[in-house]
Amino acid sequence: MKRNIIKLLFVAGSLTALPLLNSCSDAIDAIQPGQLDDSQAFGSVDALQSFLIGSVYGNLETANEVYLTSVITDEVKPGDGSGGQEFQLHRLIVSGGVGSYPELIWASHYRTINRINRLLDGADKLTPNSPTEAANYKKIIAQARAIRAFCYLELETYFSPNMEDLNALGVVLSDKPEGNFVQKPRVANKDIYALIDSDLQFAKANFDASSDANKYYVGRSFVNAISARFNLYRANYAQAKTDAQAVITASAGLFPLSLGTPIVTTAAPVIGAGTWNSAFYATSNSFNPYRNLWDDKDGNRGEIIFSLGRQATGANGIAIGSRYNLNNSSVTGTPWWYVGRNLYNSLNSLQDDVRKYAFVDPSSQPNPNYLAPGANTRADKLIVDKYPGKTGTNTRNDIKSVRLSEMYFILSEVAIHDGDLSTAANNIKKIRDARNTLGTAVTAPTYANATAAYKDVLAERRIELCFEGHRYIDLKRLAVKAGVSMDRNITDDVVTVSNLQNGDYRYTLPIPSSEISGNPGIQQNTGY
Repeated sequence: MKRNIIKLLFVAGSLTALPLLNSCSDAIDAIQPGQLDDSQAFGSVDALQSFLIGSVYGNLETANEVYLTSVITDEVKPGDGSGGQEFQLHRLIVSGGVGSYPELIWASHYRTINRINRLLDGADKLTPNSPTEAANYKKIIAQARAIRAFCYLELETYFSPNMEDLNALGVVLSDKPEGNFVQKPRVANKDIYALIDSDLQFAKANFDASSDANKYYVGRSFVNAISARFNLYRANYAQAKTDAQAVITASAGLFPLSLGTPIVTTAAPVIGAGTWNSAFYATSNSFNPYRNLWDDKDGNRGEIIFSLGRQATGANGIAIGSRYNLNNSSVTGTPWWYVGRNLYNSLNSLQDDVRKYAFVDPSSQPNPNYLAPGANTRADKLIVDKYPGKTGTNTRNDIKSVRLSEMYFILSEVAIHDGDLSTAANNIKKIRDARNTLGTAVTAPTYANATAAYKDVLAERRIELCFEGHRYIDLKRLAVKAGVSMDRNITDDVVTVSNLQNGDYRYTLPIPSSEISGNPGIQQNTGY
């Protein structure tokens, strides 16, 4: 649907009956008969809560970033079921045109920000009637502001050319409801950061330990984790360390690192055999804790700090699995994208590590002669299985937005920056210990210098966080420090394969053309 994105950002809009506000034709587009205005919709604490769940949580989406990251980096190669979807993006032709992934990312987060601004404006005009209502009121505001900080962090991550430079261009700042067709310029990073910091500090002050109980709602550990990521990206290492450590401390008993054991059972003792495959990859019933992290087994939280819940039936959110495999994550499921060959090689080379099995479907058909002259690149069938579906669906999974393992990576980067290579290595070791299928501790890596340490952290992040939306920004942040670059295999396309070189302008996305059309004074990123 073509429309003016600036209208999407700043229109005040009316609301239909709560909480049905998540379709393309919602109240942002047009006033419908029988709609409520904001004074009616936000007339009670219960109404605020309904709007928060239905129109803030219900609209929050990161699948576009996950998919764009896979396609534009070295995570995937075209599958034999592809009809050419996003081939231009895979071949590094980056557009901000209508319907492009940069536009979808921009529009999605500003839509959520707009709804949060309306919620906060409505809340300012509301007085709770009891101590219980007052407590719930504070929790609602804390959640809304934490999510707004997260949305702005996502926008800055993809659209700011340099997050470490406070004076570099950021995105458009909107912290209150705006009228139709308001035209605003981009502001400096420091202005966006001031709002993010304010939102995070408010949320920290108004969440208690009980707020971490449910992975589908943001709480104190989500706020600390997002703050750790945010401060790492902007090179505020001391604060990143404090926040990441706070999350790790809170994880005990709630969301500890998911283990790679057991890897076999009495009934399925041989890894890779038919009975083992059935038991290990069983949807919502694997015997392995780490595998259950991905199949959304009921009651299994694992190390998830916050997850975007996706119902097996219904239309809430994007079916993330269908971005990689049209029907299901098997060789017969019409795979649109395969695992990139060099990523697969990294996974396949792991010794006694559950990740070797957890991310690639056993129906895959690797071609041992994939480098032979004239080899058919699409005959090297490496099936993405990080989104295997859940009970009742083959393509819908929760999107794990924040996991505990990321906090250990953050601590490793901070330690490298501080010159403490031993601590950096020990934090990587903790991840590898948890994923070890023998249930034993592994030998800690040793680093000759900071470059070698960054290279290992980047390699470990590539394995652990693949298909979760990290690789694009990781290469932008760390490739130069690690002395490496994007790592596509020469067989990762049917045309000559190319990689984004370090420092390439395409490591920052273009401001969407629809935004520029409706807001002609906005500044485009360099190179577009």
